[in-house]
Amino acid sequence: MEDNGNNRLLVLWTTKDKEVAKNMVFMYTTNAKLKGWWDNVWLLVWGPSAQLLAEDEEMQGYIKKMKDAGVNVLACKACAENYGVVEALEKQGIEVFYVGKWFTEYLQSGGTTVTV
Repeated sequence: MEDNGNNRLLVLWTTKDKEVAKNMVFMYTTNAKLKGWWDNVWLLVWGPSAQLLAEDEEMQGYIKKMKDAGVNVLACKACAENYGVVEALEKQGIEVFYVGKWFTEYLQSGGTTVTV
C-alpha cells in the first residue's frame, strides 16, 4: 500500500456501549493494522469509554490484542481524571495525556478520523 504521507487512521472511541466496541471499534481498528489498510493506526479512548475500559476485563483483553497487533492506544487524561481511572489505564500500558492539542494537530495535518 502506498503511503502518501497521510496513511494514518485515528479511531476516536467515546461510547460506553460494549457491543459497539466489540463489533466495530475493536474489529476495524485491529484489522486496519493487521491487514495493512493503514500504516499508522491509533485508538483514542475518550469520555465514557475510559471508564468502561478501566472496569471491564473483556474490554481490556481486546485492547491487549490490539496493542499486540501494533495499534497505538492513547487515552484522554482529563476524561480519565474525571472518571478516576488514570492509573487503571496506565497499568494497561495505555499512554494517558491531555489530548486536546495533539488531536487538533492531527486533524489539521489531514489525518483520517473515525468517531464512535
